[in-house]
Amino acid sequence: MFTGIIEAIGTVTRLEKEKDNLHISIETGLTSELKIDQSVAHNGVCLTVVKIQDTVYTVTAINETLSKTNLKHLSVGDKINLERAMKLGDRLDGHIVQGHVDQTARCTHIEQANGSWIFAFEYDTAYNNITIEKGSITVNGVSLTVVNSQKDTFSVAIIPYTFEHTNFNTFKIGSEVNLEFDVLGKYVAKLVSANTL
Repeated sequence: MFTGIIEAIGTVTRLEKEKDNLHISIETGLTSELKIDQSVAHNGVCLTVVKIQDTVYTVTAINETLSKTNLKHLSVGDKINLERAMKLGDRLDGHIVQGHVDQTARCTHIEQANGSWIFAFEYDTAYNNITIEKGSITVNGVSLTVVNSQKDTFSVAIIPYTFEHTNFNTFKIGSEVNLEFDVLGKYVAKLVSANTL
């Protein structure tokens, strides 16, 4: 389990394809605190540390993960949001995040708003996921509050700290991001699709 509060940004140093799997090596200041078999969220995707060497660690994404997330588009040099699993007893500063990405979305609008940024995203409704106004959403692993919730789009407001300390500052129109919808929103979506509300 995660909170959606990003601890560090890592840099992809190596990508190695092995059959349908992709081994991703990442350099970060967190590496010295990691251990083999530990779970780390990468742009919101929970992956297991399989190798550590100096300041670089490696995780493996299987085909199922690659097909449903933006990790398949990674290139050497890309910046990636990192969060270690939360400890029991810690403050829950974001919201409960499982690290299981539901689908991807595309950035459709970026606007500076007098000291903050507004990012809009569009997603495919075929998966029956929904956002809820003022509800929680995880974008590339970042816990955020939904504004302007529509059927297939939503926006988020990004404060300067988040802009500077996550890979939001690399987004462009058309950038693909990972979405994990709020557990409550998933439950409501199931009720709606079953016509029980």
